[in-house]
Amino acid sequence: MAETTINYGELAMDFPQDFRCPISMELMKDPVTISTGVTYDRKNIEKWFHTYKKATCPATMQLVDNPATTPNHTLNRLIVSWLNTSQSNHDRRRPPPPPPPPSSKHEELAALLAAVNDSTPFKVSSLRKLRSVVENGDRAIKEDFKKSGGVEALVSIMVQILSDDSGFTMFRACEEALGVLNQIPFSDEDDEKILQLLMNPNCMKSMAAVLQRGGAEARFCAVSTFQKIAKADYQWYYVAEDQGVDFFKSLLEISSDEISTAASSCALQLFVEMLEASKKSRLKAVEAGAVCTLVELLPDSIRPKRCERIMQLIKLMCECAEGRAAFADHGLGIAAVGKKMLSVSGGATKIGVKILWLVSSYHSTERVLEEMLVCGAVKKLVALLHIGGRSTTKERVVKILKMHGRTWRRYPCFPGDVKEYLGLEGSN
Repeated sequence: MAETTINYGELAMDFPQDFRCPISMELMKDPVTISTGVTYDRKNIEKWFHTYKKATCPATMQLVDNPATTPNHTLNRLIVSWLNTSQSNHDRRRPPPPPPPPSSKHEELAALLAAVNDSTPFKVSSLRKLRSVVENGDRAIKEDFKKSGGVEALVSIMVQILSDDSGFTMFRACEEALGVLNQIPFSDEDDEKILQLLMNPNCMKSMAAVLQRGGAEARFCAVSTFQKIAKADYQWYYVAEDQGVDFFKSLLEISSDEISTAASSCALQLFVEMLEASKKSRLKAVEAGAVCTLVELLPDSIRPKRCERIMQLIKLMCECAEGRAAFADHGLGIAAVGKKMLSVSGGATKIGVKILWLVSSYHSTERVLEEMLVCGAVKKLVALLHIGGRSTTKERVVKILKMHGRTWRRYPCFPGDVKEYLGLEGSN
């Protein structure tokens, strides 16, 4: 019988007689029929035949020559249908669970939300107090804030900066509202309504405005909120279309921040998610000068995770012709990527090989090939040949060396054993 969540205890002895097993007198869960035509619960009749070594039908006491059983699908469906109907009726009679009690800060939250909704000059100070309550509160207080319409109130404040008559005070209120919003945990399963509210075009425009013109903390809160939205599978090409190059310039500026590592890391991760989701975003990022900025950030990046994110962004932009051209034109690009290969992490090496493969396959100018050899990138590729086993990365290395080996073999620094390995020895 199909598994069900029926509470048998509550429905005990309240089922039709034909649904009972003649042996146990309990509701049958897996009804089967034997040669005498009588139906039993499988576990009971099998125990009768095989454990107790009986050769008779328990109900009729007729001799049973063959103890084979046949599933009684018709009776099974009837039992399942009856169980589902009975459980449904039982659930309707059961009173709904009481709502959770309000949090210890419920009245204070309600008063502060009323104050921020009021168009008074104390809106900013009320938002600061609200942030303090939420930030220092436990999960119950944060959930109470959401259920009390707190997110709706914050979004309402944020979109007001889009009006023509909004001034500095309104912009500060928007920044403070984002600060409160950043303290609220969201789940794409439980908070779909709230996430849809944040994805509203006007709300996205407001956060983009703070990202471009806000203070350092407010910009971090904007990036953090964008990240929460990214987890809900937002279509980022809308932002690329609506906000244009300025949005990506602001994101690059935060990514370059060497003082606030948390903001920088958050911005880089958001950048990766945006570029992975939308080709149009990659083109806008290239137009905003992202390749140049990231290439110049790479040499001084020490932490493996930061290196990998920067290289991942460069790789994503190199997947389009404009990105490859920008990378090849930058005098430091090939050298910066080559230096990180085999010195940071396996992930960085894998991404670095993919970047070199993209550039050398689709933008293989004489200058690019010479730079790869002179700056040591080819030497790193050759070193990867000696790593045991097969992998996609190693296959790309072989393709690069076979593709351009005839050009590089003219240089004395190109290893002779590699010429033989690639079948280039003695070829023209």
